[in-house]
Amino acid sequence: MLPPAPSHRILIVSDAWQPQVNGVVRTLTALAGELRDMGHEVDVIGPNRFRTIPCPTYPDISLSLLPARRLIRMIEAFRPDALHIATEGPLGLAARRWAKRTGFAFTTAFHTRFAEYVKARTGIPVRPIYAWMRRFHSAGHGTMVATASLRDELSGRGFRNIRPWSRGVDLALFKPEPREDFGLPRPIFIHVGRIAVEKNISAFLDLDLPGSKVVVGGGPMLAKLQREYNDAHFTGPKHGEALARAYAGADVFVFPSLTDTFGLVILESLACGTPVAAFPVTGPKDVLAGANGCVGAVDIDLRVAALRALSADRAACRQHAETYSWRACAETFLSHLVPLMAGHEGIVGDP
Repeated sequence: MLPPAPSHRILIVSDAWQPQVNGVVRTLTALAGELRDMGHEVDVIGPNRFRTIPCPTYPDISLSLLPARRLIRMIEAFRPDALHIATEGPLGLAARRWAKRTGFAFTTAFHTRFAEYVKARTGIPVRPIYAWMRRFHSAGHGTMVATASLRDELSGRGFRNIRPWSRGVDLALFKPEPREDFGLPRPIFIHVGRIAVEKNISAFLDLDLPGSKVVVGGGPMLAKLQREYNDAHFTGPKHGEALARAYAGADVFVFPSLTDTFGLVILESLACGTPVAAFPVTGPKDVLAGANGCVGAVDIDLRVAALRALSADRAACRQHAETYSWRACAETFLSHLVPLMAGHEGIVGDP
């Protein structure tokens, strides 16, 4: 870990950054804000500072084009005490190559099931992609993961030096009141998130449920789903207080993803008092665990979970969300960082 000091210079390199809208960006934005409030100097280097090209099959995401030379100048100009590589894209690869070549230490994080996302779009098997990702992360001095079930899965795939790093939620923004009046028959089942193939949203929209289905968000699958499911209500993206009102105005939040590593939207929904229905997979089964079933339901039959979640305790949902904070997330992150020079000394995590 980093030696005790009132302030550290912390550099985060991420291929996911503003103005992108996703869980990785929300996590890093909240993290950087908390670290700065704690007195640390933080810089996040993202694609917004480079020439970019649209990501194939997902043009909303920008990929940095040949970033290595400029990225190295930025790293050396910032003179970090610690380097964290958040993603495995062009920027993450370039930062990793620089650190390996110079012998500097760094940490990584496993935010995204990249292998499953590639398979969903191209059909490429996950096994060789996981082998490549294992090599990517093994060069670091620790890989941070959000849940216990993901830790166990990655350990089974040969990942080593895995470190727990949970998430938080903005409890001042996401709250039970005020609630959106959708003007639709109840109960209202809502989904919030990117409208993309890996989110498995059709599994929600195919359900035979009473009341109404609402989908909040934008993405490459939005137009297709609007054409195929004209009985559902698509609001487009919502942000800030409008998003919080939408969560709070629903009766159940349905999270059909099978590939998320955490699901920040689960915490946001619970903070707004809205229970969660999901498959029993990494993310929901971790977040909902320990709440005695009173904040939602997980089931291999998503319809069963959605109907069972209707009887959840909305006050308990909020109370459960209150056990997660971005400050605790930042403190854990800080405890896992290693001094840049630890790689030269050959001692993992030693000052």
